[in-house]
Amino acid sequence: MCDIGGDGFDADGLDPDALLWVRGVDYLTGWRDATRAAAELGDALAEAGVDVAAAKLRAVSAADGSGVVRLELSPATARKVAKLARVAAA
Repeated sequence: MCDIGGDGFDADGLDPDALLWVRGVDYLTGWRDATRAAAELGDALAEAGVDVAAAKLRAVSAADGSGVVRLELSPATARKVAKLARVAAA
């Protein structure tokens, strides 16, 4: 499920599931979980020294009701996050 203001289009074209609400699917629970996870990720990125003003975190619900966190970064910020992940993995 697309977030409010989403258009249902992605890199592969139209996603019909992103435009429809299915009766009986609990989208709110997934969205709430994704909202909490996005806040947690934003806090962790900030603590690691990432400029969160350069990051865009969005909580949405997938077509099946599960939560999804979308992260958009500038190339420079993505490189910094990649470097932090490599350091943490080492």
